Amino acid sequence: MPPTVECLSVNAPPPKDIDPEDPSPVVGTSRPYLLRVLGPGLITGASDDDPSGIATYSQIGAQYGYALSWTMLFSYPLMVAIQIISGRIGRTTGHGIAGVLQRYYPSWLLTFIVLTLLVANIINLGADLGAMADALTLLAPAPRYLYVVLMAATCISMQLFLVYTRYVAVLKWLTLALLTYFGVFAIVPIDWSDLLRHLVWPGWHWNHDSFLAIVAIFGTTISPYLFFWQASEEVEDLHAHPTRKNLLNAPTQGKRAFHRINIDTFVGMGFSNLVALAIIVTTASTLHVHGLKNIETSAQAAEALRPFAGRFAEIVFTVGIIGTGLLAVPVLTGSAAYAVGEMRRWPMGLDRRPKEAQAFYAVLVISTLIGMIMNFTPINPIRALYWSAVINGITAVPVMVVMMLLSARADIMGNFAIKGVLRFFGWLATAVMAVVVCATLISAF
Repeated sequence: MPPTVECLSVNAPPPKDIDPEDPSPVVGTSRPYLLRVLGPGLITGASDDDPSGIATYSQIGAQYGYALSWTMLFSYPLMVAIQIISGRIGRTTGHGIAGVLQRYYPSWLLTFIVLTLLVANIINLGADLGAMADALTLLAPAPRYLYVVLMAATCISMQLFLVYTRYVAVLKWLTLALLTYFGVFAIVPIDWSDLLRHLVWPGWHWNHDSFLAIVAIFGTTISPYLFFWQASEEVEDLHAHPTRKNLLNAPTQGKRAFHRINIDTFVGMGFSNLVALAIIVTTASTLHVHGLKNIETSAQAAEALRPFAGRFAEIVFTVGIIGTGLLAVPVLTGSAAYAVGEMRRWPMGLDRRPKEAQAFYAVLVISTLIGMIMNFTPINPIRALYWSAVINGITAVPVMVVMMLLSARADIMGNFAIKGVLRFFGWLATAVMAVVVCATLISAF
């Protein structure tokens, strides 16, 4: 949600004069326009670097060095295009992606998409909870299962009892721990010529493991839950700002709305990819060069920060994992709850109290509990995070195809149907994801 509403009660709409779609100076606030604009796109970008992402990028850097750093530069315009399209669907129609599917597509397709999203999100959620618990054991050794239960209970309590905008305002500061990865740049020797070469040219062996690694990277940067979340948050913002109407009913608002969505998404996704690149470079420069190419524990992943953070490496790593995890959990459960709620036409929204949207909040709680139960298995937590990214990559393909088709339909989007450069990059992202997934499956045989 936009940071401008963080001090408001859950039911009180923000004043009209702080709508971030209004570029004029706001009376009574010193916040510059850029900070007022940043909202769903920034939260989406921050949650993209969740424990699953941190584990994936750490494993990639440790195993392949700089060889896959090009994926960060290559994926940026693709993820920006897909997230802008997601945001425009919500802002234009006044419905999330599942809500649009419910109104214009067969029920079997809606059910397939929602169930696919739900399964992928729960797996991702379970892996994130496990990673947070695993990181906590670095600071205070205790049975891991106790920490899993503690983190699940914390996530459920915060979603049920805290105003979401205040919750996010606190967690944004915790995610700043991820910026520590940039500090390593000034400490460890980096082969800049090798890094720059691999930023613009693929450098890896064409085999099954390499394709699987690329699927994991794209799966954690272009994830289905991010599409549903950004579209649904645009719908939430329609309720938060009374002057806004969906663009089908208020087409004159389109120019300012799209300007805000574009800036928000470019900045949010840029932050996400810079952090991801920093993690890859850090682990490549510290772990890969010393022969540690297979990360099995959080302690090994935290070692990448030791040149900069010293004996505080475990603390910094743990704060980063927990901060991003707590930020990502409501995005994972929330996107699933929005999708199920729109499919069933329930009262829903994080701006509602639990009594006002009981079924919606039930999905949040049940998803978290199932994810928690997944951790009571002998699965390696780091590998679980890596494979959750792979599953997201595979799941993204059918979701992206459907989303691109519906976003181009004039009977759904009116005069705001996606076209031109944005449509080209949206389909390019879909095609790239499909090709990589198919290549991975083919190379397995």
